[in-house]
Amino acid sequence: MTASNTAMPLPQLRWTGLIHKGFIALTHHSFALIGLLVVFAAIALVARPDLRLAGETQLMNWLTARQTAQLGLEPEPDAVGRATATDPRELPKEQAAVAHWLARKYRVAPEPLSALVAAAYEAGARARLDPTLILAIMAVESNFNPFAQSAVGAQGLMQVMTGVHADKYEHFGGRLAAFDPVSNLRVGVKVLQECIARAGSLEGGLKYYVGAANLEHDGGYTAKVLAEHTRLQAVAKGRPAPTTLTPNLPAPIPAKLPAESPADAERVAALDLR
Repeated sequence: MTASNTAMPLPQLRWTGLIHKGFIALTHHSFALIGLLVVFAAIALVARPDLRLAGETQLMNWLTARQTAQLGLEPEPDAVGRATATDPRELPKEQAAVAHWLARKYRVAPEPLSALVAAAYEAGARARLDPTLILAIMAVESNFNPFAQSAVGAQGLMQVMTGVHADKYEHFGGRLAAFDPVSNLRVGVKVLQECIARAGSLEGGLKYYVGAANLEHDGGYTAKVLAEHTRLQAVAKGRPAPTTLTPNLPAPIPAKLPAESPADAERVAALDLR
């Protein structure tokens, strides 16, 4: 078969060329139309901020609905604001060292410990108390459990008698603030400050704080707090914490049922400093 027999007829070639040119022209015009639509939409959004806001809101609602469907959880982006936590890298060097040491010893995450350390330093500065003393009391009283409660109603990090000091918690919204770590810390510092002022010395103040002001011994409470205080002071100054503190502890108070314990009864009376 010769080339002349296989060649496309001239009219058909022209028709094919016209289709090709028309397709290219239509494509160019379509892209141009899309471009114009984008430009007009941008102009409209700039001129009408309300339209832009409505579009952003609708898009955010759509994305939120998809995320909820995928995770099965309602989004609550503000929940992080309720967390008592701070990145230890944001603390001054001294506070970060104290936070990491306490986190390791008491097996608590460093982030909430960092927030408590920062709050203790802030409250200590206002009350003119060593912040490491405040942290030592928290360690001995509750092992940094913000939900701890004793048999006689001492609650929270610093084991404040919530019923006795309900008036102090009113400043923070009510008695349930006893379980807010920072509120409990601040009320505890106020109570400690009043105890020290009443006793006239740190050791005496600690006996008042634990409710043993009128007892011969406090069951070793003061010695425990001061030993932990010494360790924390060393850590804060960049030195190794002493590991062999063996103070001469007084004989413990004989154990009794919580309701009959003289230490418990004395603690209720001693902390009534209103």
